[in-house]
Amino acid sequence: MSTTAAPPGLGRRVLPTLNEDGTRRWIRPKPSHGAWWRRRQTVAYLLMAIFFAAPHIRVFGKPVFLMDLPRRQFTLMGYTFLPTDTLLFMFTLASGVIGIFLITALWGRAWCGWACPQTVYLEFLFRPIGRWFDGGYTQSRALDKQGAWFTPRRLGKYITFFLLALFVSHTLLAFFVGTDQLYSWMLHSPAAHPSAFFFVVLFTGVVWFNFTYFREQTCLIVCPYGRWQSALIDRQSLIVAYDYNRGEPREHATKTRDPNAGDCIDCNACVQTCPTGIDIRNGLQMECVHCTQCIDACDDIMTKVGKPTGLIRYSSQDALAGKPRTLLRLRTVLYPLVLCILLGGLGAAMFFKEPADLTVLRGLDGPFAIEADGRVSNQIRVKITNRRSADMAYSIVLEGLTGAGVSSDDASVVAPENPLRVRGGDTRATSVFVLLPARAFTNGERFLTITVSDERGYNESVTYRLLGPTNGTSGDTP
Repeated sequence: MSTTAAPPGLGRRVLPTLNEDGTRRWIRPKPSHGAWWRRRQTVAYLLMAIFFAAPHIRVFGKPVFLMDLPRRQFTLMGYTFLPTDTLLFMFTLASGVIGIFLITALWGRAWCGWACPQTVYLEFLFRPIGRWFDGGYTQSRALDKQGAWFTPRRLGKYITFFLLALFVSHTLLAFFVGTDQLYSWMLHSPAAHPSAFFFVVLFTGVVWFNFTYFREQTCLIVCPYGRWQSALIDRQSLIVAYDYNRGEPREHATKTRDPNAGDCIDCNACVQTCPTGIDIRNGLQMECVHCTQCIDACDDIMTKVGKPTGLIRYSSQDALAGKPRTLLRLRTVLYPLVLCILLGGLGAAMFFKEPADLTVLRGLDGPFAIEADGRVSNQIRVKITNRRSADMAYSIVLEGLTGAGVSSDDASVVAPENPLRVRGGDTRATSVFVLLPARAFTNGERFLTITVSDERGYNESVTYRLLGPTNGTSGDTP
């Protein structure tokens, strides 16, 4: 990229945010309030409203989104993913990733310019407030030239940014612990919940540092998405692009302007408004987040000089080269196909999922034990995960203990907790002890059926293999 002139005292520009002498080039983009800006503003405020309201919204009595790390549960749109839902979580996560791939293949970096939290909050919350405190675009640049970083107005800006960061941090914490827990913590001393207090302090500092100082560096240095775009898009993908065929050669708008010159009057309005400091006329660049600010700025200039708008517009590399647009291509067919498979698998897995998870395990102290009366004891551990939001009581019934020479007087079942009560969304386990005479076992084993049910229609049965002495002799202990 060629170097361009920078404001006096700041050195020449060698990178979008770096001067030739190695100092930070502070970007103060001049806002262009055109049609695309208004569309993005509507989307941004809607997304912010959803973010701040989501912790308070309930679907089927559950938060619309809750990632409960202590309980290892994830709730989305009223459905709770439990630790046993690895398959469901994999389908959901993979669907989100493929969905972003599909959006990028069709519309380029639409996520970065329209929905990424970094762009949304920086361009439509923090930067507008910062410009108001600094006195506007021109005064902001003047303060930079003077090195006036701690004027009363800028100190007020930093304090306001801190309060906003604090609000964002508490809202984010609500997505992990729920609003009820958050309100309880806010009313008590931080000493009662040091981990949560430390998280809020840490994240508030990160948010404040990001939107006060780091800003566009997050997109240019930290986020890998721009570096992935070469693999995620092709020459048919929509991008924010400069029409070089129409715009070149550039020439300033003067009375002696060459009539054969291109439409670009080299006013640099597109550069002044870019939030990452690039020149869109240099072609597709990693730093471009497709915010469309250059489109609004250029359209405004074209209107003023009596030229058609669209010198900078949403287009594709092939369209700029005069080639026809083709929607059906490998990635636009493959991505939707994979996405449909994943969503179909997720839907099927959720539809056929039981309202409870039943796991039957063997006792920890050994396969079996011989009691004083000669009977064989098997410990069975029954673990139940209640997927419902309401508390449930689960009855445990064992079938197949009698018969084949075993009467009801010979068999005993000891269940300290039956029915087993499990809170909504929780997991509990209990032990069931089965005592049978040694003759009940054939070749050291006997099969029975364990059935677990609740009062709301859940009923699940599993076959379990009891272990005992071989050939019915009580001396075959482990």
